[in-house]
Amino acid sequence: MDEFKMYNTLSHSVEVFKPNEEGKVKMYTCGPTVYHFVHIGNLRTYIMEDILEKSLRYIGYDVKRVMNITDVGHLTSDADEGEDKMVKGAQREHTTVMQIAQHYTNCFMDDIKSLNIKKPDVIEPATNCIPEFKNVISGLLKKGKAYTAGGNVYFDTSKIDNKYYVFGNDMKSEDLQVGVRDDVTEDTNKHNKADFVLWFTKSKFEDQQLKWDSPWGVGYPGWHIECSCISMKHLGEQLDIHCGGVDNIFPHHTNEVAQSEAYLGHKWCNYWFHVVHLNDAEGKMSKSKGNILTVSALKEKGFDPMDYRFFCLSSHYKKPLLFKYDLLENSKNAYEKLVLKIAQNIKAADENKLNELLKAVGEIDFTDGATFDYTVEQGKSAYTQAEDSLFSEQAVELKKAYKAAICNDINTSDGITVIYDVLKSSISPEEKVALIADFDKVLSLNLVENAKKKAAAEKLHDDNEGGVADDEFTAYIKSKIAERKEAKKAKDFAKADAIRNELLEKGVELKDTREGTVYSIKA
Repeated sequence: MDEFKMYNTLSHSVEVFKPNEEGKVKMYTCGPTVYHFVHIGNLRTYIMEDILEKSLRYIGYDVKRVMNITDVGHLTSDADEGEDKMVKGAQREHTTVMQIAQHYTNCFMDDIKSLNIKKPDVIEPATNCIPEFKNVISGLLKKGKAYTAGGNVYFDTSKIDNKYYVFGNDMKSEDLQVGVRDDVTEDTNKHNKADFVLWFTKSKFEDQQLKWDSPWGVGYPGWHIECSCISMKHLGEQLDIHCGGVDNIFPHHTNEVAQSEAYLGHKWCNYWFHVVHLNDAEGKMSKSKGNILTVSALKEKGFDPMDYRFFCLSSHYKKPLLFKYDLLENSKNAYEKLVLKIAQNIKAADENKLNELLKAVGEIDFTDGATFDYTVEQGKSAYTQAEDSLFSEQAVELKKAYKAAICNDINTSDGITVIYDVLKSSISPEEKVALIADFDKVLSLNLVENAKKKAAAEKLHDDNEGGVADDEFTAYIKSKIAERKEAKKAKDFAKADAIRNELLEKGVELKDTREGTVYSIKA
């Protein structure tokens, strides 16, 4: 198995990855709080976590990945103060918390599918795991690591010495009022400012819709406890990799480590993977600042989800990524040119030889796309490398260069550079396309799939739509554009996308402008 290196937030350095069990990886992802749409900044994190998982699978690891859905307990300060985000979302839309949770969970699943993000092997909402939360909280109380005060249960950070600073948080004690903001009132129940709530009772947030009975009174769990418990439930007491955005480091992941290791009595997770922010002109993109964009908004401006995925993969995940529409437009153009070059190789290839190689490489469902029905869901694994024996010596060297890139802290920009090297090389067109199909098991950019469509569309155009007159074809295109316009007016974006894809398969590309929708025929 190839040596894999990744940046570990625990050590603040790039380390050689060594799982607890040889050949197997236990990986946990902090999922969304489903009170609103996820924005493209959130999705940058999920894209890079997806690349991490697929890279490990590609080089031979058996990966089990778990993700939670936060549908209770996450307050607006990311700590113990403010309104409950789920309640706030339900009030905003005049519905129930569970209806909000189901709706925005479905929206999230649609977004990750459109971006070719593989679903984790297990997806579980926090509300499924109340017994597990109560069990761990009881254990912490018995061990003297937690206490009750004012009707709530708190974790006592003074009982873990300096282990609370596990990520090297360089903070003074007076700064450790978790979620500190001008409009947050200090919780006088806490013994220490860094302490955090494990369980709220009815003494706090009387408008909370979801409550459960417990030994400490009717109430609901704090946010931090859920990830620890869901991880332990499905991955056991030792975790290899925990993922999240850089803003999760404190307080969320810091508190996770504190409560997990206090409960278990040993080190919990060896590697922590954090993705840096997506910024716009105003700074970090966030819902609280109101400067967010969604996948749907990008689609409305004429961008395909693959344009955004390509944009994200062109930069390293440890660097802040600046979002501007002109930069995304540059990525869109680069992506389309790349697909065109692959299409040219498909046209030049011997069809039988190419199909034989592609069959040997294997096809992957990037998303494992079953419908999520708000219950625990099991995923699939099917990421394997193409055998070196299928390729020439030069092709094998190119493949080694690609693996070196993804094994070097998932350097996706270098991986994309190798694809250009493949296209510039002297290997056969069949090998070029098959190698790129193999590499795309990790990048998941639909490169060969879209190139096949483009090559077929060019042939179709050359044959004049199988004999259909040009004026008839033009009328057909215009009717579809009008139909798509009506669908968008009715906010039926699924239908609008389907019409766009139908035309694209026929070699017709649509672009939405201020003056209306224009089209071009790719030949």
